[in-house]
Amino acid sequence: MKPKIVLIVIVLVFWFGCKSEHPPNILFILVDDLGWRDLKCYGSSFYETPNIDRLALQGMMFTHAYAANPVCSPTRASILTGKYPTRVGITDWIPGLDPKDRKLLGPDDLHALPLEEITIAEVLQREGYRTFFAGKWHLGGEGFYPENQGFDMNIGGHEAGSPPGGYYVPYKNPKLTDGPEGEYLTDRLTAESIRFLEGNSENPFFLFLSFYTVHTPIQANRQSIARFEDKYHGMGEPAPLQITEHDGLTVINQVNPDYASMIYALDRNVGYLMNKLDELELTDHTLIIFTSDNGGLSTLTADRGVAPTSVKPLRAGKGWCYEGGIRVPLIIRMPGLTTPGTFSDIPVISCDYYPTVLEIAGLSMMPEQHVDGISLVPLFKEGGSIEREVLFWHFPHYHGSSWTPGSALRHNEWKLIEFYDWEKTELYNLQDDPGEERDLSPNFPGIVLEMKQKLRQIQEDTHASFPVSNSGYDPDATPNVK
Repeated sequence: MKPKIVLIVIVLVFWFGCKSEHPPNILFILVDDLGWRDLKCYGSSFYETPNIDRLALQGMMFTHAYAANPVCSPTRASILTGKYPTRVGITDWIPGLDPKDRKLLGPDDLHALPLEEITIAEVLQREGYRTFFAGKWHLGGEGFYPENQGFDMNIGGHEAGSPPGGYYVPYKNPKLTDGPEGEYLTDRLTAESIRFLEGNSENPFFLFLSFYTVHTPIQANRQSIARFEDKYHGMGEPAPLQITEHDGLTVINQVNPDYASMIYALDRNVGYLMNKLDELELTDHTLIIFTSDNGGLSTLTADRGVAPTSVKPLRAGKGWCYEGGIRVPLIIRMPGLTTPGTFSDIPVISCDYYPTVLEIAGLSMMPEQHVDGISLVPLFKEGGSIEREVLFWHFPHYHGSSWTPGSALRHNEWKLIEFYDWEKTELYNLQDDPGEERDLSPNFPGIVLEMKQKLRQIQEDTHASFPVSNSGYDPDATPNVK
């Protein structure tokens, strides 16, 4: 056995032997619409993220991490339940906007996370954890709020998917009182989280900080905007470059100073949290998971204006089952388990966080609940792997990114995408073509057939619902998808 592996085994034995005396804390940071290329450590040359980069250097960075869906509510449901969104019954953002003038009609889906689901917060709560939620919820209204799903405290979480009043007071948020004039929402949510940390440093805690940023409205952070306006001017004030993506347009360069200032404000607040953990001497005993709920907003229909970011070299963005819509940043830090500065290219997905948290907390697995998730703990060891045959996405709705109903499946390096409206199937080899530029379906009909069969099986197993033909569809009319 290699010396490094022996050391990791010793650490694991020590860690889990001590769990009953002091269970590890969990800090889950979920950013809204953060693209795979939106951090410097993931390749951005315009945005600046020194604190998140520092977090990546202290933990493990995943290069093939995926959101369970290309839009927010389904992924959030998957994180909390350990299930694919199809199994939960939430496949669109809530309440969605299925148009009635398109070729297909999207299926009905749930507009709230069912109370029957046992969320990771409920499990930790009954195990003695103090549970705290701050920020965007978007999983149902009154009666389905975070406090109904296992969280002792809820600051700012309600049914809205974007900040009703924007990022400055008045917030117009029924779960968040207004602060002083000029207060920035991202700062406020972090301040509330730090206040919770300071009052619970002696107890095991589960802090779920779900930032509204960088979701629209794209509203510059006043503290940071001058920095990026100067940077933009120094670049010669380049215009956003766009390419066609089916019926939409995809931005392929990062040049938006307002968006950059929002990213920088996010990073500054992640730094505040890391520093507070250090100050309270909690760093060595706290698991941090940092990720996004879907890909960056880089693709829109032409009538919706210019998207604020780019995730190139990945294709498309939020709303799409191309890689740009589903591949997201993921950084995990757990001193004693994760080796600083390491990387993993193993494909992982949102429903994996539930069993990962259970294992690190030293709790029993709940396979009947997190049926689609796999603990990522084995990946923290050198050469570690997890057993999984496929990853799967199902988005049977139209979206303002110009996406039309469809599904996707990843099996090893192969990626299959089915478009129900366009009645076509595409096949890509992600190892050779991560930008999904070369459709190989005509060249490999056997692989297409095999992957379609796998897709049908997992759709059946997870009770996926499908769009149906629209009898009132007029192909000569102009479609209206906002």
